[in-house]
Amino acid sequence: MKTDHDTHFVLAGDIGGTKTNLAIFIPNKERPILSVVESYPSRNTSSLEQIIEVFLSKHNVKIGAACFGIAGPVSNGCVKTTNLPWIVSSKKLKELFNWEKVHLINDLAATAASIPFLQDQELVELNHGRHDPTGPVGVVAAGTGLGMALLVSINGKGYPLQSEGGHVDFAPRNSIEIAMLQDLLTSHVSVERLASGPGLLTIYSWLKKYHNHREPAWIQERFQAEDASKVISDAALVEKEPLCVESLDMFVSILGAATGNLALTGMTTGGMYLAGGICPKILPKLKEEVFMKAFIAKGRFMELLSEIPVKVVLNDKAALLGAAYCAMDLMEG
Repeated sequence: MKTDHDTHFVLAGDIGGTKTNLAIFIPNKERPILSVVESYPSRNTSSLEQIIEVFLSKHNVKIGAACFGIAGPVSNGCVKTTNLPWIVSSKKLKELFNWEKVHLINDLAATAASIPFLQDQELVELNHGRHDPTGPVGVVAAGTGLGMALLVSINGKGYPLQSEGGHVDFAPRNSIEIAMLQDLLTSHVSVERLASGPGLLTIYSWLKKYHNHREPAWIQERFQAEDASKVISDAALVEKEPLCVESLDMFVSILGAATGNLALTGMTTGGMYLAGGICPKILPKLKEEVFMKAFIAKGRFMELLSEIPVKVVLNDKAALLGAAYCAMDLMEG
């Protein structure tokens, strides 16, 4: 990458259990401008530092500030990743790479930080609602895990708040969900156990046993060659295989209820946003009534929730964009 020697860039990272994305952005007040991005399999490396070294060996530029959105709770500039055996420290990163300004942020907080910068074509509306421009915003992302965050506005500027809401208790809402919970109660059952990529497989496997369902041979063959959750969602959306359809419906309903719970908790009159790798891939199902029906099913607060805008984030680099904004803010501060 050819650059002006006096130019200072920001380095942004989105570190998840499956992959790590690193990107260089050019600071810009309207929206950080993406210059280059690389993706690395997280589990093939023993540390984030090794991935950064590989990335910077290819893209040697002046870094004015760096921000990394990481799947895990961040405390005092340090985080133990939830789905990886990594411990990441902003102090260590500063020392190793000779950076002055480094910030670690929860990955969903990074996604939340991107919301004000997203354009209409990067979003799909599920519920129009009534948008309050000063109201809190909520973000729920289903992928390897289930992430949640809030964005609050103070004097016209958005401030992301990290959360580990995906690890709250799963709350069944009907007899079949109660039966599933009873069978899974050998350990703590968080909502992430079901409303995530691995969770879709958990739902399917339980329903198969519950219904004594005979699995078609073509499904078994696909399981051998492809990601199981993708097989289930594709078979539900394309082939309309009955058990896969039921599994995806239950998944979307649980996700809708969890999203509605966060909307109530944060009074997110500024809108709810569905992010992560799964939601854009199951968009046709999210557009059906299953999701919104579960989202608003909160008794006396049904009317309140029906007025909250709900959108799906199509930009798969949203967390990087939010991290870049945080790094840019750090550089200017």
